Amino acid sequence: MPLIPLFLHKQDINFLNLNYMYKLLYFLLLFLLINSCTVKEKPVFVRVDNIKLVSFAADTIRLKANAFFTNPNDVGGKITTEEIKVIINDEEVAQISSDEFKVPAREEFSMPLLAVIPTKRILESNKNGFLGGLLNSVLKKSIKVQLKGNLKYNVFGFSGDYAIDETEDIKIKF
Repeated sequence: MPLIPLFLHKQDINFLNLNYMYKLLYFLLLFLLINSCTVKEKPVFVRVDNIKLVSFAADTIRLKANAFFTNPNDVGGKITTEEIKVIINDEEVAQISSDEFKVPAREEFSMPLLAVIPTKRILESNKNGFLGGLLNSVLKKSIKVQLKGNLKYNVFGFSGDYAIDETEDIKIKF
C-alpha cells in the first residue's frame, strides 16, 4: 500500500516530492527546537556564602567560597570569573581563580570560588601596618575577608554580569 494518501491526484504527487518534505520537516524541527529552548533571562544570583579558610601552609593560604544561583531557563550556559579580588583586612592580596563553570538547566546550583594567596605577598605588602593588622587578626582568631569583582554568564551569544561584593569575618582554627 502506498504511503501517499489516496485522495491526492498524480499531479499533486509531483508537487510533493520527497526532497521538499524533508526540507519542511527539518525547518519545523529546527523551529520547535529554537522556540522551546530559549534563554528567558540570566540565572538569578542569590548570594556568595561559605567563605572558609581551607588550608594554611608556609607558602600559601587557600580560601574557598560558593556563589549560589537559580537558573529558570531551559538551557544551561557557562559562568566565568572576571577579576574577583580577595581583600584581607582592607588590603588586596589575590584574585579568585576558577575554571569555567557549566550551568545546569532549570536548577539551583552553587559555583565554587577558590583563592590561593601566596604568603610571600602578605609579608611583602607591609604598607600601613598590614602585617601588624594581620598578626593582630591571627591573635584574635578572626580575619575580615572581602570578595569584590564580577562573574560573567554566557549562553548562545547572550551574556550577563553579576557584581560580587561580599565581606565576612572568618574564624581561624589552629
